[in-house]
Amino acid sequence: MYDKISMPTYEYRCQKCKEVFEIFHSIATLVTKCPHCGGRLDRLITPNAGLIFKGTGFYQTDYKRKSDGNGNGSKRTKDKVEKEKKIEKVKEENKTNKKE
Repeated sequence: MYDKISMPTYEYRCQKCKEVFEIFHSIATLVTKCPHCGGRLDRLITPNAGLIFKGTGFYQTDYKRKSDGNGNGSKRTKDKVEKEKKIEKVKEENKTNKKE
């Protein structure tokens, strides 16, 4: 009826045999009997439930960038700064050459 991949995982502990196990089922399904001994079950709260990353991948650009200290939030390396300085220098030289 349901695909196991699309079902939530619930963790249970039997009150009688103390067995701990996981069961995949829909949220509407009520599980009350231990499949091992038939005892009563307690559903456990697990800290890792509910967060699944799906997709082709995750990239550095998906996250907030570290601030470079100037408050603009961009991450600039020394090489990038050097390259920007060279570009500005060439632009200034081109302006000077055009005036002459």
